[in-house]
Order: sequence, then C-alpha cells, then structure tokens
Amino acid sequence: MSTRIPNQTAEPELDLLTPLLDQQDAGWQATFQGLTLRTALQPIFSISHKRIVGYEALIRAFDTDMARVLPLHLFQLPTTDPEDLMLDRLCRYLHIQNFASMNDEINWLFLNVSPRVVANKGKRDAFFGHLLERTQFPPHRVVVEIVEQPTDDAEQLRRTVEYYKELGCLTAIDDFGAGHSNFERIWNLSPDIVKLDRQILNRATNDKRARQILNGIVSLLHQSGCLVLLEGVETREQAMIAIDGGVDFVQGFFFSHPSTELSEVMASVMDFDSLLTDYKQQNANRFDPSHQITDFFEPRFREAAKQLSGGTPFQQACHALIGHHTVSRCYLINEHGVQIDDTQRDTTMEACSDPRFRPLENTRNADWYRQHYLQQALNQPDHFQVTRPYLSVTGAYMCVTLSLAFQNGNEVNVLCCDILA
Repeated sequence: MSTRIPNQTAEPELDLLTPLLDQQDAGWQATFQGLTLRTALQPIFSISHKRIVGYEALIRAFDTDMARVLPLHLFQLPTTDPEDLMLDRLCRYLHIQNFASMNDEINWLFLNVSPRVVANKGKRDAFFGHLLERTQFPPHRVVVEIVEQPTDDAEQLRRTVEYYKELGCLTAIDDFGAGHSNFERIWNLSPDIVKLDRQILNRATNDKRARQILNGIVSLLHQSGCLVLLEGVETREQAMIAIDGGVDFVQGFFFSHPSTELSEVMASVMDFDSLLTDYKQQNANRFDPSHQITDFFEPRFREAAKQLSGGTPFQQACHALIGHHTVSRCYLINEHGVQIDDTQRDTTMEACSDPRFRPLENTRNADWYRQHYLQQALNQPDHFQVTRPYLSVTGAYMCVTLSLAFQNGNEVNVLCCDILA
C-alpha cells in the first residue's frame, strides 16, 4: 500500500520526521529512541446527537518485544527541549497520517499539544500549519487541546492559541477544574471546547453539593461561549450525572476504551436511547407533577391558598404545611416579589437551624423578585410549581421550592414553601 507522503520540497522539520514513519497493514507507525509508536483513538460522543462526533488521538509505545511502554515513561525519554519538541511533533504527524487514511470525512480529531510547544520561546508552532498543508488534512476537523497548567507567559499562550484558530482549527482547554484552573484563562483564550477534569466527576459521584457545582460550572462555560466535554466517564451512574449536568460531549471507558485497532474504534456505538430513557424517568420521578412531592403538597397548598383568600391569618393557613418534617419554611410574596408577612417555620426546624446563618433568617419585606420560582409561579397562575434543588440564601442549605400563585382579593399572591433537598 502506498504512502500519502508526497515527494516534494517541504519544511526541514517534516523532512527530518518523515523517515521515522512507515505504513503497515494495521496503519501508520513511527520509531523514537528504539520504541515503536502507534496511534490509539478514543471516541467522543455527543449526548444530544447520540453518536460519535470526534476521537482523541493518544500515543501508544512498544519496545522491541512489542511489550507496552507506559506513556509516562515515553515522555520522560526526551532530555532536552528539542527532543521534547521532536516527540510532540512526531506524535501529531503520526496521528494525522492515521486519521487521514481512515474512512471518516466528518468527525473531529482531538490532538494534544505539549505545553512546551505552546510557549516555545516566542515561536509559534508553524510546523503544524506545514503538516496540515502537506497531508491536505482539513484544519476545521482538528481540535487542538491545550493542557490546563501554569505558564509564565500568558500572552505567548494567547498568541499561540490564536495561531491555531487562524489555521482554521478548533481549540480546547484540557483538564479544566484541576489544580490552578480558573476562568481567567477561559476569557483570555476563548476556546471552542472545554474538557472538564475527571476529578470533578469523581467528586460529583459521591457528593451532591459537588454535583451542583459541576452543573454550575457547565452553565458558566456555556455562558462563556464554550462547548463542554466531560471526560473520565466510567459508570452508568456517571453517565447520568453527565447528562443531568448539561455537558455537550462525553468520553470515557463506559462508552469506549482507547484502542490501536482504529477501524474497530470507529465502529463503536452506544445505546444513548436507553440512557436518555432512564434519565427522563429519573427526572420525571423528581419533578413530574404526578410524583409524591406534588401528590402530598399540592392539595395542602390549594387549601392554604383558599383559606388565605378567605381571610385566614397566614400562620394558621399554612399550619398543615409547616408541620411536615421536610419543610424548612413557608412564606407569602406579593406580585411585586416582596414578602408580605413573617416567615413561618416549625419549632423543630428552628431548633435545628445553624446559628452561624442567623443573620439570614429574618426575611420579612425581603424582595424575591429575582428568584426563578417566583417568575414561574406568576407566569402560570394557579399552577403548582416545583423547582430543581438550589442553595437557599436563608441558611446556605440545599432546598426545593414549591410555589403557587393565586388570587387574593384584588391582588395576586404567591405561596411558597422550601423543603430540604
């Protein structure tokens, strides 16, 4: 089988690297310091599209007996910056050659770029432009991954990322959320895709509060104009967390392992219909009006609203609500968002409240107009509303707010009740 490397004048770096590559029946491979390098691909799936939209290219090294060499050991072999640069470029050259020879003309190829290449003493990575030109691989199908780690030259990093964009590539920040990560780099680099570090997912798997933080990070990244990829998904539970978190793309062992058998990887499929059906059922169990929260509370809400409309004092009207063991507080709001009366709380809840947040407990005349549950209730009068869990500003605890807008004389009031999430 003939190679795709044309015999033409090229940049010196390409000329030096080309003899290190050769094509075998299983695909292209390269040699570096006595090791054989091969491309492994791991699929990246879009949850909404329910299919593969790209592949991350990973390097696999083997010794003379074809025993696997760990990537950590491979990348410890270079002892100088030029050797490190050479290895990085050789890997990208190999990945491009392999991917270009596959029967895929649509999906993205995610390529990791060494941080030393990104900030190479003021020099932009012109090699990559020459590589794409020589292989005639479309730059718009390449996602250049920049590892999220400290740099002493933020401006050079920005210029380098801008160079990849000028080539027509997409850019991604890798391992966001690990160590020193912050949104300053997101704003400075404006990546197209942000890959969340798997440690965020690991925490979210065991901690409900971390799960809320994950959802919040995804929301902020979307508002920053970035698509979000969650890597390291290894279980069905974590896949559900990814779906609920609103991420766009997923990657991990649960969906597919990386493999050097490239044709097999590209044939990978995932039953997203089953996953999404399970998610919808779980979601319905939490928020569907037919669920137990609504079944128990809605009749009591309507009875309390009826009593309030008839002139019953607030404390007496909501007595049946605040007696439930999950209810943290009840309160009444007018159509302008201002709380009408004192918050009603069960004496047991008052005794269990955290004294550190006592300054937040008195909410008489508080203005709740900005709260999403109030807007929902006002937009749909006489419809019982149930929010998703969120952090209450009255005590820094997670809660779900139930609300109902009703006619009370000449004005509209909204009866609200917070229950512990």
